[in-house]
Amino acid sequence: MTSRVVFDDLESLSRAAADAIAARLREAVAARGRCSFVLTGGRTPRRMYELLGERHRDDVPWHRVDLFWGDERYVPPDHPHSNYGLARTSLLERVAPPPGNVHPIPTYHGDPAAGALAYEALLQDYFRGREPVFDLLLLGMAANGHVASLFPRHPALHERARWIVAVEVPADPPQRITVTFPLINRARAVIFFVAGPAKAEAVARALAPGTTVDEIPAVGVRPVAGEVRWWLDRQAAALLPRVTVNGRAAGNASTSDRG
Repeated sequence: MTSRVVFDDLESLSRAAADAIAARLREAVAARGRCSFVLTGGRTPRRMYELLGERHRDDVPWHRVDLFWGDERYVPPDHPHSNYGLARTSLLERVAPPPGNVHPIPTYHGDPAAGALAYEALLQDYFRGREPVFDLLLLGMAANGHVASLFPRHPALHERARWIVAVEVPADPPQRITVTFPLINRARAVIFFVAGPAKAEAVARALAPGTTVDEIPAVGVRPVAGEVRWWLDRQAAALLPRVTVNGRAAGNASTSDRG
């Protein structure tokens, strides 16, 4: 099942998403004792992470939440482009999870391929004896439709065995490590968090019939037993048909797009 929720602006979107994510984390812990939560990178989620940390520092059992990343630029963790660095300053420093619960993608190996192997080994150990199913996986989307670091027409889009791969992409920085669809599509829930006018065409194409994964990689996100929800601001949703917009979190506008 795929649905969308649209808000007036990034601030109202971030506030509503933070509250909804906190509720999902609490529900997962209540149901299974722990929660596996995959964070996304880029600039868009910063405010949402800040609000998640500020509003839900005390009502989410962070000591039972295990934090992972969907992709990472191959830069040091204190680099301005680091996805881990973004989450550390906007979320982790606010909620202070136990260090053993935080699992950033390693970028200290001699090359990204070694880092990818190390992160896949970490995930295999984490899921040992059970299905590799994340409770909640966040994804952003770029104007070209790429998700995590799965870019249009890249061979990694068609990976069927590896969970984590190293990629070289036409972006700065080019060397990255990313999760692949075989793991993404086992998640219980995937939330796209997308804002801004530059994303409107990609959003419309991702939700339109007939678009291929090579054109818009977001099309490849289809969990086999989970749900996909698109959290959008008005600008990102501008080219979608029959969009209802309500920037007030108490009156979220949600419409189902496809099942």
